[in-house]
Amino acid sequence: MAKYLGRAVQTGQERPPQVALRRAAEMLGAAHRWRTGPVRVLIDESMRRFGDQRTAADGWLAPRLHATLRMTRAEAADGRLWNFVAMVVAPDYVAWRHRGSDRGSGSGAATAARFCGPHYTQAFSRLWWAAELFRDGADYRPVEAACRVQDVLQTTMRLDVIDHRPTAQAILKVLERQLAAGVSRPGDQVNALSAAVNAAGSTLVYDVLAPDRPADTDALQEWIDEAEDAAEAPWGRLPEGPGDGVVSRSSVEALVPIFEQLLVDAPLRDRSAGGRNVPAPRVPVGVSLTKPSDHV
Repeated sequence: MAKYLGRAVQTGQERPPQVALRRAAEMLGAAHRWRTGPVRVLIDESMRRFGDQRTAADGWLAPRLHATLRMTRAEAADGRLWNFVAMVVAPDYVAWRHRGSDRGSGSGAATAARFCGPHYTQAFSRLWWAAELFRDGADYRPVEAACRVQDVLQTTMRLDVIDHRPTAQAILKVLERQLAAGVSRPGDQVNALSAAVNAAGSTLVYDVLAPDRPADTDALQEWIDEAEDAAEAPWGRLPEGPGDGVVSRSSVEALVPIFEQLLVDAPLRDRSAGGRNVPAPRVPVGVSLTKPSDHV
């Protein structure tokens, strides 16, 4: 794919060679869920709706892309699917959304990784996985919250611990409280919290402190199968995701005070000239960290 990613493609001045790419592509099947037309409709509406507010498009598009491309995590892990969407279906969206948004990309250019990169960087994969990792069963509202701060997609989604659903929801709860309190530099707060949660995860066993319910795989498969007759994702309201089980509220509430304390103790990166690590705002949360054995 890299040989087709010249600067003209990355800036949106040219499309990648469509004939060559389509010839090299593999058919996923004739099922309705693999049709690209509904995806293209969403992308066109996203660009029309958000214009110059490009980052705001993520929270609108992520849940609708997930509800349109209904698949298992194993299927979504195949990077070839996302490469096809970015290079053949909507290279113009990649250039529009990510032009100049990455360091070292050059003015007006999207980096190659936005077309063909890891799941937390590639333009469309990052949105689908954001919806998958942060949804609460059929409820996509937490996905909108996750997309409000870009560092959640850029940093938090890289963590292995984010596969634990109560951890993902607890991080969002802490972030929402920080935003409600009007903290400055919320992106730095997210980065500090993500690093602290990931580091603490080596000693604090989150799935012991906050057990997660097993996902209902039958409900997920039923939702996928319903794609054959499902209406297109609505624009004015959130779609419904798979009813494979909501996250345990008690498990989320068990983690929130722990994560708040981790954020209090975590250094924030100072992004000013000559930046250094500075302590996070000292907000008392009334909780102390203990070993997992003290909780069970």
